[in-house]
Amino acid sequence: MTNNLPRIAFLGIGLMGAPMTRNLLTAGYPMTLWNRTASKCEPFAGEATIAGSPAEAVAGADIVITMLENGAVVEDVLVAQGALAALQSGALVIDMSSVQPSLARRLAGLAAERGAGFVDAPVSGGTLGAVEARLSIMAGGSEADVARARPVFEVLGKCTRIGPVGAGQLAKLANQAIVGITIGAVSEALLLAAKGGADPAAVREALMGGFAGSRILELHGQRMIDRDFAPGAPARIQLKDMRMILDEARAEGLTLPLAQQTHNEYLSLVANGHSDVDHSGLLLELEHLNGTLLGSLGRGPKEDSSNSKN
Repeated sequence: MTNNLPRIAFLGIGLMGAPMTRNLLTAGYPMTLWNRTASKCEPFAGEATIAGSPAEAVAGADIVITMLENGAVVEDVLVAQGALAALQSGALVIDMSSVQPSLARRLAGLAAERGAGFVDAPVSGGTLGAVEARLSIMAGGSEADVARARPVFEVLGKCTRIGPVGAGQLAKLANQAIVGITIGAVSEALLLAAKGGADPAAVREALMGGFAGSRILELHGQRMIDRDFAPGAPARIQLKDMRMILDEARAEGLTLPLAQQTHNEYLSLVANGHSDVDHSGLLLELEHLNGTLLGSLGRGPKEDSSNSKN
């Protein structure tokens, strides 16, 4: 089966890239891997080729996937470190990082000069979605290029073609605006309820059955109650996304007050030393602002009061 599948070069074996690589290898794809910190490739050394540079990884690849931290890193890897220059004609570049729509369009133009296709395909779903192959993939590119990428996407989650190159990144900005603003709303709601004497775990459970229910309330609300801020999506990445949202809004002549306020809160969170907490850790900034902690009786949604702890 492996011989019938295209060779994939995967650049960026981090929190998201590692489980995505695992799923692609399990599906039988032959792969060449590169990461700036080479040790992160070592768990896959028996199943994939490990390259010493982006250009080396890309040489001979049919499909190149990048999953990197931000636009500056994507541009450095693809342009400055020579990955695009090493593309073979007919290759397809799939950038699954979150970058500026304008950068996606520019990289697509550079790929076209090499006779290669380009799809911007940022994702939502976090590390859990990556592990469970349930990522929501927002693809921008020609119908032909997205169709060519679709078998790969089906291994990783569910793909929706949004439009031409850059449209996937616009959809991701919309996603991150909703995520960031909703995390802020959940933080404020739970702190308000707890400060008044309600059990935030019980409040979350009640709200989950009503109109305020959401994945943010379900997953990140529980994180806030458990004070579990180990990074799935680090706060510094959410700040980067909020900054891109505001940059795109300015370019389009829009004013987005909620996005601006959420950006400012994440900026303060990061400035206060919490750049690597999960983005649900925005609660920490709200607590700092108010000089109080959320607190909890500790009763999870499926536990009874006899199991609660003070």
